Amino acid sequence: MGLVLGNVENSGMPPEYELEHPKAEHCPGPESENAGKGDACNGCANQSVCESLPKGPDPDIPAIVENLSNIKHKVLVLSGKGGVGKSTFTTMLSWALSADEDLQVGAMDLDICGPSLPHMLGCVNDVVHESNAGWTPVYVADNLATMSIQFMLPEDDSAVIWRGTKKNALIKKFLKDVNWDYLDYLIIDTPPGTSDEHITINKYMKDSGIDGALVVTTPQEVALLDVRKEIDFCRKAGIKVLGLVENMSGFVCPGCKGQSQIFKPTTGGGKGLCAELGIKFLGSVPLDPRIGKCCDNGESFLDAYPDSPASEAVLQVVESLRDAVGDL
Repeated sequence: MGLVLGNVENSGMPPEYELEHPKAEHCPGPESENAGKGDACNGCANQSVCESLPKGPDPDIPAIVENLSNIKHKVLVLSGKGGVGKSTFTTMLSWALSADEDLQVGAMDLDICGPSLPHMLGCVNDVVHESNAGWTPVYVADNLATMSIQFMLPEDDSAVIWRGTKKNALIKKFLKDVNWDYLDYLIIDTPPGTSDEHITINKYMKDSGIDGALVVTTPQEVALLDVRKEIDFCRKAGIKVLGLVENMSGFVCPGCKGQSQIFKPTTGGGKGLCAELGIKFLGSVPLDPRIGKCCDNGESFLDAYPDSPASEAVLQVVESLRDAVGDL
């Protein structure tokens, strides 16, 4: 069963802007000051709706700033394309940060059509509770909380069949109404690419402060091509690139701990790209087949296999990240 457009009210997620018909070509957007007045609006079936909508700055942004005011560091995890292990790395990053008992960590899953953090963090069967203080995130550990649309789906395999406005409304709900309390780190897992979710999260969080983006790639050129686009997006959107992580950088044998190259870095890999674009290289994380097993079981790979070169590499990335946001 799919979670379709009309069900947003039933799941407690208010729609941001509801248009009765598809947008016209060159539509200025229902939130624009020119909504219902531009040349593209003439004859559009949505014209009267757009004219009646509130214009100007979003009135909910002050509430978002207030709700996120107790979060010290906010970090986006981005990738240019899917399949580079971004959500897997987000999970390991969250586990690694929360290993410090003095840190409070939150992991927000903004991959709305493909939420995976609850499964990887071992809390897929939990539910989100709502109170006067807002939505309470699911706590994986005493100092690690997470929030995802997966907790609200009627079935594990339910599809989220939403257009951009519904996604935007959910993102706003997560930022405005989730009671994170105090956090040292909020790690935000985003879908691949540079589309609705990325634009929306930057728009809503700009005033509350984003420390920057951690970009994940794999060594081969086909992944680096899309990462260049992601970095270009960050620069145009005014998001600081904290650094780049090269994931699946070689293969680690669980038995002998020997490493071999699987994805050959034909153009210098992540390190070469960082030198080319002038960004910080945070480290390389080798591929260990036991990482997938731990994610499938909702376990911390770092706790299960602390001696793996992959675990050591992740911890080094964490140190570099904390240094990049000035937390060391």
